Amino acid sequence: MFSKILIANRGEIAVRIIRACKDMGISTVAVYSSADAESIHAALADECICIGPAPAGESYLNQQNIISAALLTGAQAIHPGYGFLSENADFARLCQKHGIVFIGPSGDIIAKMGDKDAARRMMRDAGVPVVPGCDLVSTVAEAQREGARIGYPLLIKARSGGGGKGIRLVESADDLEHSFFAASEEALQAFGDGSIYMEKYLSPVKHVEMQMLADEKGNIVCLGERECSIQMHHQKLLEESPSPAMTPELRGRMMDAAMKAMKAAHYVNAGTVEFLLDKEKNFYFMEVNTRLQVEHPVTEQVADIDLAQWQIRIAAGVPLDFKQEDIRLNGASIECRINAKGAGRVPFLHIPGGPQVRFDTGLYQGCEIPHYYDSLIGKLIVHAKTRKDAIRKMKSALCELVIDGVPNNIEDQIDIVSDPSFQKGDYDTDFMAKWGED
Repeated sequence: MFSKILIANRGEIAVRIIRACKDMGISTVAVYSSADAESIHAALADECICIGPAPAGESYLNQQNIISAALLTGAQAIHPGYGFLSENADFARLCQKHGIVFIGPSGDIIAKMGDKDAARRMMRDAGVPVVPGCDLVSTVAEAQREGARIGYPLLIKARSGGGGKGIRLVESADDLEHSFFAASEEALQAFGDGSIYMEKYLSPVKHVEMQMLADEKGNIVCLGERECSIQMHHQKLLEESPSPAMTPELRGRMMDAAMKAMKAAHYVNAGTVEFLLDKEKNFYFMEVNTRLQVEHPVTEQVADIDLAQWQIRIAAGVPLDFKQEDIRLNGASIECRINAKGAGRVPFLHIPGGPQVRFDTGLYQGCEIPHYYDSLIGKLIVHAKTRKDAIRKMKSALCELVIDGVPNNIEDQIDIVSDPSFQKGDYDTDFMAKWGED
């Protein structure tokens, strides 16, 4: 097992990983930018090193500085968290080159899964259902031919990256040319790769993902599903487990498909297989996320398994000590992402408590929220025996949560969990668009 791990991230996920390491008796090294000099993750770690100025490109995305910090402090492994370098194949390979373990899948696996066109073809060959579509298209004429075959509406999607960038909904052939160039240019600017492919646009659908763990011995387990359909601009806002749409038969089929996906990729470590689920209960592969997901706590609550700790164990060569038949999913869990709507100081902070109420955050009273990074400032998670109880508990916890000084989306989340469609579980990826109209 490792004796020292560097956490190449910030905010709530850095705090989350530091706590996992402390529970395992592992020393930690935090890295921080000049904007995060007084951050709680830097204070909680055993050691901390400034890796650059505030802009992420000069600090949290500066691969050489992070590697230098690991070598200087004697860290044996680097945990990338999510975002930043967590799905960067070159960084994973750079860690290996310097004799540092990257806590996650190998650079080769990250590269394979990051190429969404290649991943689609891999899954199709493995017998995993994929959304009807086409492989890469390089010209407008080619896109027009494939669009006529696929049918409209369709989605143009970037081969690389994520976060909703390089995606365009095309309602008709008349809109294809403009959307083709817009999606390609956005993808090129965001990921350095303007390659795109197209898929049939399915609606209404739910976004359901399966949490997987796989070790170096070839053991694979599925820890159940997460419902992630409440999204805005392709960014998730609220997640829950189990999915209100799930049946035992559907869960079994989806788990089998996720197992096939992991085996086809020769996957090692934690990963998430994401699916679209239509109203006829047909599901289609979307992508594999090769990192710890933002929404991992809901799985931890219902499966009673610490995913961050198992990431570390697997990276250290420790095999899974449980099998699929040992997994018991208990109760219901909901996570609300708390996002800032601006930067500023937090003069007053009140965090809700009580049984099975968890708030993962890097906030503290008096802290400054910088404008350089992602808007996520915390995750409120609850667990209860039933979904109805979990909704009631979440609403109560949201009403108790106070973050003064910075505009945020707490009131929006209260409205969402109070919405009749959400409470009935009768919602899909169009929920926020409909909710905004209402």
